[in-house]
Amino acid sequence: MILAGRRSAVRAVLAALLISLALPVLPGNAAEKGPLLSRPDFFPLAVWLQSPSRAGTYKKLGINLYVGLWKGPTREQLKTLKAAGMPVFSPQNEVGLTDPARDIIAGWVMQDEPDNAQRRESGKGFGPPVAPKVVISRYQEIKSRDASRPVLLNLGQGVAWDGWYGRGVRTNHPEDYEDYVKAGDIVSFDIYPATHDNPALRGRLDLVAKGVGRLVNWTDGKKPVWSVIGASHVDNAAVLPTGNQIRNMVWLSIVHGARGIIYFVHEFSPRFSEAGLLNHPGLMDAVTRINARITGLARVLNSPDIRNAVTVTLLPEPSGAARGSVSVLVKETDCHLYIFAGSRSGFPARADFSLAAGRNYDKAEVLDENRTIAIEDGRFIDEFDPYAVHLYRLALQGAICSG
Repeated sequence: MILAGRRSAVRAVLAALLISLALPVLPGNAAEKGPLLSRPDFFPLAVWLQSPSRAGTYKKLGINLYVGLWKGPTREQLKTLKAAGMPVFSPQNEVGLTDPARDIIAGWVMQDEPDNAQRRESGKGFGPPVAPKVVISRYQEIKSRDASRPVLLNLGQGVAWDGWYGRGVRTNHPEDYEDYVKAGDIVSFDIYPATHDNPALRGRLDLVAKGVGRLVNWTDGKKPVWSVIGASHVDNAAVLPTGNQIRNMVWLSIVHGARGIIYFVHEFSPRFSEAGLLNHPGLMDAVTRINARITGLARVLNSPDIRNAVTVTLLPEPSGAARGSVSVLVKETDCHLYIFAGSRSGFPARADFSLAAGRNYDKAEVLDENRTIAIEDGRFIDEFDPYAVHLYRLALQGAICSG
């Protein structure tokens, strides 16, 4: 979350088929009861390392989970979060294990970004990353003290960028991550391409999709993967992500397998602000809309993927070349087929969506865009700007239902 050497002051659901642990019943959507991360109507929309006093403000933005507590958990932090009804993934300490308000703790969070080069105890320079076997041992220690809660491990941008020099001597060693992912029940990573300080990476929104896809592969699809999305200047005073960029990164993550989102909202430039997102009303509105849409689709997103229902073909441009890469996540209810589609390309693209035989739909509603596309002979075509995402909802012809 916090890039090595630049912000050292602040270092330190999923569906039941993904993870179902005997957790305390926690505050959440009143429509469901039971363990928080197993509720079909709960999709994790978290914020990283924020003051519990702001929990009410973040709930208004659609945030339903805190991740991390500064120098905590303390009794006061847990008391404040419980009063606000905001569950938390917290570091593990004696307070977290014994305090009367500990039932607000939904899970434990490991040391942030152990895969990055670590500052030496002397404060002079950086040593190697924490070795995977050490991180695994720390995970096992946490589980030995409390096996009932899941443990979240967040990794750095080396997940998506092999050349990330912040890994020091382990730069260009992506094979390390096959072991790192063993040190958590839920695995996440962060990279902030919208504001990245490397011009070659800035604007490469596809990197969030690449990292999520890698984590899914490294865990063999057996562990929930969450994606950390930058929603502030981070450390680039000259660049603020747009609401559309945040939306695209969130949905590209989901399309490629993320089953939870964590917003990183700190700003380190032009001045430090823990809650940088709250300084930008336009971004607050965008995040609120994104979260409302995801929460409304939580049951759909937590349902099984539908395979072989849709085939996507990129159509050639006038030059004759077909550029781009459009991926889809397909879900289904009794009434609708949902196609969540995202482009990983920095080029515009035209995509032809062909539905499997026997699927009868006459139009595709494009959510959040106030438009529909006619479906003819089981096919429809749409345009994608660079890194664009479109969310299609197809109503089943003849279905008698309101869902």
